[in-house]
Amino acid sequence: MFERAEGTMQNLAGRAQEAFGAATGDASTEVEGKARRAAGRAQQSYGEVLDQVRESAVSNPLGTLAVAAGVGFLVGAIWARR
Repeated sequence: MFERAEGTMQNLAGRAQEAFGAATGDASTEVEGKARRAAGRAQQSYGEVLDQVRESAVSNPLGTLAVAAGVGFLVGAIWARR
């Protein structure tokens, strides 16, 4: 949940920075604002995915354990080949 809130704040700050850059004619500030907005949107999406994974883990703990074991097995198999 924290990730989504922080992403929203970054998005809003980027929007304000972009508007300030456009109002003052400062292209670099405007571009920084656009980049900040994009980072905020990405962080919001990451937060949403993380929340869905958490909800899935709570509702289906055995499935989550099976997926974690499978990932661990794959990482171990790849590591052993090196």
